[in-house]
Amino acid sequence: MITKRFYQLLMTAMLLCPLTMQAQVVNQEEDEDEDEVALSDTLVIDDDDRPKLDEIVVVGEDEDGKKEEVVIDMPEALTIEMDSLLGLYHTQTYLLVDSTCNLPDYNPEYPREVYIERLKQLPTVIEMPYNNIVQQFIDRYSGRLRRSVSVMLGLQNFYMPIFEQALETYELPLELRYLPIIESALKPNAVSRVGATGLWQFMIGTARQYGLEITSLVDERRDPIKSTYAAVRYLKNLYKIFGDWHLVIAAYNCGPENVNKAVHRAGGVKDYWHIYHFLPAETRGYVPAFIAANYIMNYYCEHNICPMLSNLPAKTDTLVLNRDVHFQQISDVLGIDVKLVEELNPQYRRSIVNGNNRPSILRLPMNFVTQFIDMEDTIYTHRADELLTKRTEVEVSEVKPTYTPQRKTYTRKKGKASVRKGARRGKSTARKSSRGSKGKKAAVKSKGRKSTSKKGKKRR
Repeated sequence: MITKRFYQLLMTAMLLCPLTMQAQVVNQEEDEDEDEVALSDTLVIDDDDRPKLDEIVVVGEDEDGKKEEVVIDMPEALTIEMDSLLGLYHTQTYLLVDSTCNLPDYNPEYPREVYIERLKQLPTVIEMPYNNIVQQFIDRYSGRLRRSVSVMLGLQNFYMPIFEQALETYELPLELRYLPIIESALKPNAVSRVGATGLWQFMIGTARQYGLEITSLVDERRDPIKSTYAAVRYLKNLYKIFGDWHLVIAAYNCGPENVNKAVHRAGGVKDYWHIYHFLPAETRGYVPAFIAANYIMNYYCEHNICPMLSNLPAKTDTLVLNRDVHFQQISDVLGIDVKLVEELNPQYRRSIVNGNNRPSILRLPMNFVTQFIDMEDTIYTHRADELLTKRTEVEVSEVKPTYTPQRKTYTRKKGKASVRKGARRGKSTARKSSRGSKGKKAAVKSKGRKSTSKKGKKRR
């Protein structure tokens, strides 16, 4: 009995120990959360050091004064790790760490009035208002993503001239040039979880609607120039629909249909912050992220972020090709790095310029353009059988199979077979007898008809 009692006490203690430890951990986490939560107006915004890195939880008060949590999905570009940016060819080749930047590596905090004043001073046409949600995204850029911001500040020297030229051509606000920062983090080959691709994250249907070619070999959504002009035309058309740039930016993210439904549910008021809770979760964070991107790309020094130095590559020029050519052929003959050719021509998905389909553009550094023209025939024939393996004509083999399929045989037991044969014979004899009786009846009927017809003739 004593042993049994001791065993029960021991098992109870073992079960209670994990629960006690778990309660201590939970209480410790709650204490840490209480220290990290920042109070501002009626909203309590959790710090961005949460287990889920792709969302922000905003805790506020409803009309009855009760606390409620609102989950805002982060735009995918804000969840991209810095390692993926460092893997880009431009980053590895043309970006350098600024050794002369001696700013301390910490993110200073400012009063909310400072953020309001800085956003107010931005020379923009689009509204840049401040609220606690915008502050949360500013903290994300200046905190966890500060290394990525440093890389994007260096990468912008490659892409911003393209964006600004297209926006100027269609007379759109220049602050829209920061839209690809929240769309793709300036990665030309970025692909979202739903298949949106390129700097401007076009879906296939919208891309084709605005003239971009998408095949197995070519995806012009990855072309920085063509995709930029397509995106600018799309933004211009969206502004004709909504007449409000915040709604345009929201519609660029979730589609004009979803914005129209949100406006209808909110009573017809065309204001982003009025329809905010009727929008999809990711779109709720889209405009605040855009405002935060404009802020951090202008006030990065105030948050001790050192931009990476960029050595711009040599000038490039384009060639129009009427034949298929592989990037490796160009690299071998001209002595150019194949990764540079891929970086300058990201629209070609299989490293093949498909000139046989239609005249296609190849972009090369200026000093290699004349060499390509002089050695064009050599490039086309170099390792063509090895690299361009798609056959244009094939012959059907005349060799035919010589084997014959074997027939399958089955054996039955004698007893069952005889019973089945007897049953079949019985059925067949029964059928014959029934057929014979039917035949006799038919003959009797026919004779009766003949006799009546003869009598009729005699009467006539």
